[in-house]
Amino acid sequence: MRLLAFLILLLSGAFSATAQEVLFPALDGNASARTLIVYSSLDTPLVEPMIAGFQKANPGVAVRYEDMLTSDIYDRIVRETDAGEKTADMAFSSAMDLQVKLANDGYAQQSDLPLSERWPRWANWRNTAYALTFEPAVFVYHKPSFRNVEPPATRKQFVDYLQHQGDAVFGRIATYDIERSGVGFMFMSRDQEQFGDIWTVIQAMGAAGVKLYSTSSAILERIADGRFVLGYNILGSYAADWASRHPDVGIMLPKDYTVVMSRIGLVPKAAQSPDLGRRYLEYFMSAEGQAIMARQLHIAAVNPDVSGENTASMMQTTLGAQLRPVPVSPGLMVYLDQVKRTRLIKRWNDALRGQE
Repeated sequence: MRLLAFLILLLSGAFSATAQEVLFPALDGNASARTLIVYSSLDTPLVEPMIAGFQKANPGVAVRYEDMLTSDIYDRIVRETDAGEKTADMAFSSAMDLQVKLANDGYAQQSDLPLSERWPRWANWRNTAYALTFEPAVFVYHKPSFRNVEPPATRKQFVDYLQHQGDAVFGRIATYDIERSGVGFMFMSRDQEQFGDIWTVIQAMGAAGVKLYSTSSAILERIADGRFVLGYNILGSYAADWASRHPDVGIMLPKDYTVVMSRIGLVPKAAQSPDLGRRYLEYFMSAEGQAIMARQLHIAAVNPDVSGENTASMMQTTLGAQLRPVPVSPGLMVYLDQVKRTRLIKRWNDALRGQE
């Protein structure tokens, strides 16, 4: 029924280029049920198991799920709030900087929840903005291309591989276009903070004819079929999902350091039904919701009560200081300053052209 509803909306042209809206009716069949409104950057098919779990626990609640770009989530919440209108009950986005800006600027409300005090300190800003996922930036590679050689495990090895392979890999590596990808820009800004020699990596990729994309799927599709051999700083959750379905996709967590980003959930100040927003946020944080996320969505759980490999606690126990999670704090807003953003993008482009 859920898939049928999704396909009907798709075929009827109800989707725009930037927003996709799907209504999940209440499980109890009540046509006048209260409706939870979610603005999210997570693809609708991926989130279906989470919504199914929430509605099983809340059979009298319908869910209107609006899948949109991260910048559109921010803009819409600000626009609707400033116009005195009601907005989403819960916003879930991978644009950590924009989510924190919403919270910092008064567009989100405090949500004191049962797990608030136990939530990791780096993942909770004033009980208002919560990191709900733990997603490393990884190297991805085409396994058949590395039958006789180990794939790079550090940035130095990444550079050495590109330089030694030369023409054999020219035009067959990829990363995000940081001018069009918010996640790519955030990973690059963290690289600059974590690794003093990062511009050598960017120069090496430029010399190797790196291809730039705004989405993970465009890169992973080309890794899976062998058109590309390496991808740099790819979002690990999407890589894991592709690897689960495409055996030729390999994943390497960089051993020198691994940046970890999170998707942030919050209840907007002008939410239509803030109680439903908090109920959904609470379910997202619960052991049940986080287990669904880890096992069905292939996104690592933050909740310390969830066990298994695909969890922040297990990764931190295994990898320790190698992991560098991005804390949820106003520090994320640094590169929203247009002067600093423009400066970083210029240096990036110069390095790709060998002018660094």
